[in-house]
Amino acid sequence: MEAGPRDTEQDAPDALHEAGSLSPDGPDELEATPEVEVELRPARRLRIWQLAPIVMLAAVGSLMFAFPLAFEFGDGGAVVAMLGLLISCCAAGWGMMAARRVGYTWPGLPQRGSGERSDWRVIALYVVVGGALVALAVWRVARLQ
Repeated sequence: MEAGPRDTEQDAPDALHEAGSLSPDGPDELEATPEVEVELRPARRLRIWQLAPIVMLAAVGSLMFAFPLAFEFGDGGAVVAMLGLLISCCAAGWGMMAARRVGYTWPGLPQRGSGERSDWRVIALYVVVGGALVALAVWRVARLQ
């Protein structure tokens, strides 16, 4: 005796294998259609009503930061520039939190809830770049006085 799969087509009559006939598991037509997985929830994206206040706050903050630095308003210019920097940083933080809430991440960092660990070199790069930007901004505002 040979161990292997049976050739059921030779053993079964031709009438059982016609389209529309029943097999032991049900109609043959249902086996021919591939299964498709469909996500019932829509993709999570940032909507315009979420982005508009963030963009407006960032624009106002960056203009408040840029104009005193560019045109040197006098004694109050440094205060207005620092307030603009603060508003811009708040808008950036707000935007990052909104993006994280819908599942976006910074380049090089793993998805939220994936269980992967962040690479320390990527985090160090972000800290160095952020620190350099803050140092340049504070240095420029300090030169106004």
